[in-house]
Amino acid sequence: MHTAYITHPSFMLHEMGSWHPESPERLAAISDRLLAEGLLNLMTPFEAPEASAEQIMRAHDAHHYHELHGLAPESGYAAVDPDTSMNSHTWSAALHAAGAAVLATELVALQGYTRAFAAVRPPGHHAERGQAMGFCFFNNIAIGARHALDVLGFDRVAIVDFDVHHGNGTEDIVANDERIFMVSAFEQGLYPHSGEEPRGSNMCNVGLKSYSDGAALRAAVTEHWLPLLRKFEPELIFISAGFDAHREDDISRLAWRDEDFGWVTRQIVVVANEFAQGRVVSLLEGGYYLPALARSVEAHLRALLEVD
Repeated sequence: MHTAYITHPSFMLHEMGSWHPESPERLAAISDRLLAEGLLNLMTPFEAPEASAEQIMRAHDAHHYHELHGLAPESGYAAVDPDTSMNSHTWSAALHAAGAAVLATELVALQGYTRAFAAVRPPGHHAERGQAMGFCFFNNIAIGARHALDVLGFDRVAIVDFDVHHGNGTEDIVANDERIFMVSAFEQGLYPHSGEEPRGSNMCNVGLKSYSDGAALRAAVTEHWLPLLRKFEPELIFISAGFDAHREDDISRLAWRDEDFGWVTRQIVVVANEFAQGRVVSLLEGGYYLPALARSVEAHLRALLEVD
């Protein structure tokens, strides 16, 4: 089984201030852990290309694209919302993050790779069709999914979103697109204060009560996600992989552990093996306490690679 690992140097240059939890150190912690555990040796490295305007605008409107481009500063920071800003490298990083999703999709669709993991910054699942928010500028996962459908000829793709925060941007973009089925789990009552009422018939959102542990996640997956995913029979599965629901992450009031991220990933792999020739594309979303993030990504990748 061939697995791709995609990243880009620009991801380390985008930053929103030394105080900000969505920091370049996140990717350093991940790569250090994967290198120490020997997992990087099991994957083929790729540098992400820039996504084109055409690729991005399959998920976003033209105004959003051009507004962000115009906002990018030559120095300092330009605010997008109270907790999201751009520095002089953000535009490039956002283009490469979206491009990572496109490349990952093409690798598993056309070039013999079964799995692809993209260690990207900035994340994407809060970016709506016409709005950047929540540390996100372009919706990487939706751009990849639309590329699979509109360019590569897939008929049905699934999006799996696990993160302490609801993927409101992805939902905004893919709601009622019958070619896409989205399942998600997140903490109730937390930013962005959405998800309790799905915006389309093609999604299953499971909000979990604060302080829920991995048992609640496993029940949501077993009782809600898996039957619907199997009914949908996806030809390719995308994962918005957020790790901020970890019990050690201060941004979260959920109590998942390293092994819970491995378990949920294994369930997705089983469905992918049944219906999608094993094809899974995973993109990094949240996760801000660095030791827990690194361990959880390791567990996620061990499941994707199907190694102990």
